[in-house]
Amino acid sequence: MTKKIKVLGFAGSLREKSYNKAALRAAAELLPESAEMEILDLSSIPFFNEDLEVQGVPQIVADFKEKLAAADAFLISTPEYNYSIPPVLKNALDWASRGTELPLSGKSLAIMTATSGALGGAHVQYHLRQVCGSVGLKNLTNPKVLITSADKKFNQEGKLTDDLTKKSIAKLLQALVDKAQEGPVAPNAANGLSYAR
Repeated sequence: MTKKIKVLGFAGSLREKSYNKAALRAAAELLPESAEMEILDLSSIPFFNEDLEVQGVPQIVADFKEKLAAADAFLISTPEYNYSIPPVLKNALDWASRGTELPLSGKSLAIMTATSGALGGAHVQYHLRQVCGSVGLKNLTNPKVLITSADKKFNQEGKLTDDLTKKSIAKLLQALVDKAQEGPVAPNAANGLSYAR
């Protein structure tokens, strides 16, 4: 029996009724049968501080990195803050890039964005791809999922009701799983670098 691809999903929003958290829940229901997904909550991860790292990586961060290491692929769904990446998401990626263990390196990533505006998070997708490439992730460039006017595509219970969006997410997930089944790719010399001390 073929091993199921483990997809780890996380959102760039802390808001309880976040459209991006709702998009992740929708994605979990639209996964190909050859995959399974766990959605992580990033809210407990402390802000990166090298003093904390020197004292000993906080357990919550160690657990987070362990989950990343066990995953075959990643799905990020995020809003756009001031044309860029929300702090909670950037902070998680910064922690993941530290140390000798680089749990993201060479693995596949798919990105979704959901906003109530008309652009659907195009700017944050661009910035996020740059950051994720620098930590060694292999970004899927197509298909793109930019959920515009999200307030009209999710109901009051946070359920995705738009059929076209469901099809777009399903297509993205299939591409992610297909890529992950090829296995991790060795990062190039520019990837997987951590901060200079």
